[in-house]
Amino acid sequence: QVQLVESGGGLVQPGGSLRLSCAASGSIFSIDVMAWYRQAPGRQRELVARITGGGSTNYADSVKARFTISRDNAKNTVYLQMNNLKPEDTALYYCNVQAATIATMRRGDYWGQGTQVTVSS
Repeated sequence: QVQLVESGGGLVQPGGSLRLSCAASGSIFSIDVMAWYRQAPGRQRELVARITGGGSTNYADSVKARFTISRDNAKNTVYLQMNNLKPEDTALYYCNVQAATIATMRRGDYWGQGTQVTVSS
């Protein structure tokens, strides 16, 4: 199994910054795509940013030029640097990892429990 532990959420004023982290642990054989999603109250979960094992990145249009996703493969950790935060960025942010375990050698989809980001003055 793969466990994901997220950290870094909190309350920030508009224009402020936060850095989210998500560390994967367990019987991991390999990790492919790592991503961040978010879900605001009354809305569907949406992709914020993703990064492949080779370092290619994709972003939602709403966060381009403000958010940066990165990963540390040695630590099995993905980060989301969020700058110039806006009230509409308020949501529960989830880490998602596509990983293969040692036991199955098959890629599975794993989710963290979420970390709350609130942008308000």
